[in-house]
This record gives sequence, structure tokens and C-alpha cells, in this order.
Amino acid sequence: MNLAIELAYKNLMGAGLRTWLNVAVLSFAFIVIIFFNSLLQGWYNQAKEDSVAWEYGQGQLLNNNYDPYDPFTLQDGHGGIPENSKHLTPILIQQGSIYPEGRMVSVVLKGIDPDQSTIKIPTGVFKNSTAKIPAIIGNRMATSAQLNVGDEVLLRWRDKNGTFDAANITVVEIFDTNIASVDDGQIWIPIQGLWKMTGLQGHATMFVANERYDYQNTEGWHFQTQKTLLKDVEEIIATESVGSAVMYLVLLAIALLAIFDTQVLSIFRRQQEIGTYIALGMTRNQVIRIFTVEGTMYSILAVIVGAIYGTPIFTWLATTGIQMPASVLQMGMAIPKTMYPYFSFNIIIITILFVTIAAAIVSFLPARKIAKMNPVAALKGKLQ
Repeated sequence: MNLAIELAYKNLMGAGLRTWLNVAVLSFAFIVIIFFNSLLQGWYNQAKEDSVAWEYGQGQLLNNNYDPYDPFTLQDGHGGIPENSKHLTPILIQQGSIYPEGRMVSVVLKGIDPDQSTIKIPTGVFKNSTAKIPAIIGNRMATSAQLNVGDEVLLRWRDKNGTFDAANITVVEIFDTNIASVDDGQIWIPIQGLWKMTGLQGHATMFVANERYDYQNTEGWHFQTQKTLLKDVEEIIATESVGSAVMYLVLLAIALLAIFDTQVLSIFRRQQEIGTYIALGMTRNQVIRIFTVEGTMYSILAVIVGAIYGTPIFTWLATTGIQMPASVLQMGMAIPKTMYPYFSFNIIIITILFVTIAAAIVSFLPARKIAKMNPVAALKGKLQ
């Protein structure tokens, strides 16, 4: 094996520019695969962390009549707060409309306890506000409705009997979040105020659990674990992974095709060398091993070259992140403004093994032809 490695290395170095062109293409594919896998992993980590911090907590207790994907269930999807609601933050959700500058904008009213600390919604500002109906909104909502801190806007809603009522609310805080589902079209107000406005005293649509919550079966309510709630995020990442895989597999295929063509040409041009090896006592399998190792060494050199120029690039990206365009942030998914790739040890090792094994396979395929060579004809440079 040592002889095969030594001969393969000398042959690669002797090939000169052809070797380094193959290495350059393969190293580029290697870097692209690691980058996109790390970017998706970084996105998943950030989306998961933000979703838990801003919306899901350690799980949610939902009223049986409430479906988060069906706005028509908001009217009846609530119930009285159960007795075993310790370590739960109640949220009452109702529909409404606001009229900024005479425009009608449909909104979702969410009443939440000002003293909660389960999620990152800055509800503490309610306690320091002197406004009759203080409200907090996200950046997306503020931009679409053209509202600023201190603005008053007319809000219309329905009470429990279906009667319309209206009053002015005051924007006391605008928060910044990556989670569109707590921002787009959402207005947060103190739950005590929403109880008074709707007549639904002591009711909630859902609860967000903190880390000390111990779920107990509660009639009229069902619990969704954090894992269940994060399933949508996982499916989005899985879909994006398939799309990215197509792109970097094409790049890898181009690089491997170059290695394959190089090996075919090399075997054709080096027939006398192959015949000499066999005449000196090497078995055909040993000669095949030399050419297979030679092709595999392209991937090893590609890893080394890729590490030389990829390490500073990856270090810089992991530190500064990638700024996402505004159009992407408006898609409604949990996409951070700055996305930080996560270059894990597993991603790098798996990619190295994948590229190396693939290079070994495409090097072995043309080398099999050596087993059918006539050594006498090969010494004369005639392939049979």
C-alpha cells in the first residue's frame, strides 16, 4: 500500500497543471457542500432558538376549539383558565381592525399578562405606561401600518356577544423579532384590558409553558410539545436541503467527471508503464490499486487546498454572518436578518468522507480495464 501511495503521489505531481485543475474544481465543490450544509444548519439552530424564545416556550396548551391555522375558530376557540395553570402564560386571541390614516387593516388582538417572562415579548412596558389601552407591535406590523411609538390609532373589535366596539390604542413599544407569526398583523395588549373590552373575563385561547411546567391532562385543552411545534421549521429546512443538495451534487458531479476523464486518459497513455509494472511482478489488482489511490488522492489534495482558502472564509462568515435581503425577511418564515452558518465537526467530516469515497469510486471504474490488459501488448503500447 505504501508503494501505491508513493507511486500515485509521484504520478500526480508529474501531471502538473492537469492535477491542480482537478484539485481546484473538486476543492470548490467541497467548500460549497460544507457551506450550504452549514448555512442550513445555522438557519435551523437560529430559527429553533428564536421560535422557542418568542412564541413556543416549552410547549403550548391550546383550547380544543382553537385551530392556529383556521382564523374562523377565534370567535369560539377560548375557555376559562383551568385550575392547574401554574407555570403557564395565558394568551387571549381575538380579531379586530385598526384604521391608521383612514385605512382599514385587519389585525389579530393578543392579550397577554404584563408580568410574564416565558416568551420575549416585551410586556413589561405595559406596567410603566399611562395610556388607556397600551399596545406593542413588531417591526413588520409597524412598517405595514406606518405606526411609530406614541401613535394613537382607532381599534375596532367584537365583544363576546358579537357587538362591535371601538377605542383608541396607543403604541408604547415596537419590538424587533425574526418570528413573523408574533409580528405580522399582530397587536399585543394587556390581557386584563382585553378581558374588559370583550367581556371574556378569565378566558384564554392558549397558554405558553415555561421550563417548570409539568403537563397534566386538562379537559377542554390539549398540549403541544415543543418538538411538535418545531415540526414546521424542520420541514422547511428539509425542503431547502433537498433544493441545495441538487446544486452541490451537480458541482460534485462535474468535478468527479473531470477525475474520471483524467483517469481514462491516463490509463490510455500509460499502457507501457502498466505493462512494466506487471512484468516486474505486480498483480493486476496491485496496479488497479495504484490508479485507484491516484484518483483518491485528488480528493485528499482537494481537502488540503480547500482548507487553505476555505478556513479564513468560513471563519469570517461564522463571525460576521450573512445579511439577508429585506425581500427574504418578508416571506413569513423564521429567517434572521443576519444568518450565521454553523460549521460543525460532523458536517465537515461527513463531507470529507463523502467526497473521498466518491473520488475513489470514479477512479476505480476506469482502472478495472487494467485487469483485461495483455501485459505483452501493454509493453508495446497497444491496448487490447
